[in-house]
Amino acid sequence: MKLIIPMAGMGKRMRPHTLTIPKPLLPIAGKPIVQRLAEEIAEVAGAQLEEIAFIIGDFGKDVENQLLDIAKNLGAVGKIYFQEQALGTAHAIYCAAESLQGNVTVAFADTLFKADFYLDTDADAVIWSKQVENPQAFGVFKVDAHGFITDFIEKPKTFVSDLAIIGIYYFKSGEQLAAELKYLLDNKIVVNGEYQLTDALENMKNKGIKFKTATVDEWLDCGNKDSTVSTNGRILYHIGDTISDSAQVLDSVIIPPCFLGDNVLIENSVIGPYVSVEAGTHIEKSVVSNAIIGQNSELSGLILENSMFGNEVKFAEIPKNISIGDFSVVF
Repeated sequence: MKLIIPMAGMGKRMRPHTLTIPKPLLPIAGKPIVQRLAEEIAEVAGAQLEEIAFIIGDFGKDVENQLLDIAKNLGAVGKIYFQEQALGTAHAIYCAAESLQGNVTVAFADTLFKADFYLDTDADAVIWSKQVENPQAFGVFKVDAHGFITDFIEKPKTFVSDLAIIGIYYFKSGEQLAAELKYLLDNKIVVNGEYQLTDALENMKNKGIKFKTATVDEWLDCGNKDSTVSTNGRILYHIGDTISDSAQVLDSVIIPPCFLGDNVLIENSVIGPYVSVEAGTHIEKSVVSNAIIGQNSELSGLILENSMFGNEVKFAEIPKNISIGDFSVVF
């Protein structure tokens, strides 16, 4: 199976954390978001990923190499494609047209999930969904008595369904998807100036492609600081404590679940629950809960919750709810 991951967005809602790092490479419990996404899809699909195609902006060679390493570590071939203009979801996916062959899963890289099902790879197509309380904020769909999708509706003003599309799609034939995306682009079929994937899905349905649905147990958003910190907590809840053998905890209390990376040093502090501390960071005389702390940072004398720090941050004795980007110094 091939995995297509559009991730060319600038991540403006996550600034300042995305000024130096693309959002999908931000860490969640010690792993980049995009890596956790690929791992979870491979598990649900019950299949080895043969190729992972990343559709990115001009993020630089370091980011490209990191993405290729993620694919390699998952036993897949990594490919890099570029979306030079933000022209919508359909346009983003078609940037990887060369990889749209055979069994393909498309997953947008700002969401994680927890699911208790195995993907039906014999189906024509499968739309992953979650039952939501506010369907008017999402793209939703209706199903018939046999569980096949009959209609796609974008942000309905009146109630038609509470099954929201979470941004993950499986196609038995990547070639069919590519043909419909090309049709939209060739005929300049746009909505609000953008080429929309839902238009391609509608065309495929009208041509006889049967769409099934698979409903996840949890839909974990990484769209802004608060939701990313919350998602970090949910992932830690599921995986439990992960503490590197090289981490040192001196005169401190760790309240599980937490992640402590390589060479982390915790002194005279209370850490947890739901805290991730990346490699090389030193925390002393602090109380930290529900937070993500980046690499090689120094925190002292803090009471923190619902907070997120980038890399190389030096920070001491400031209030308890904050969002700090990379290379910050606050005293």
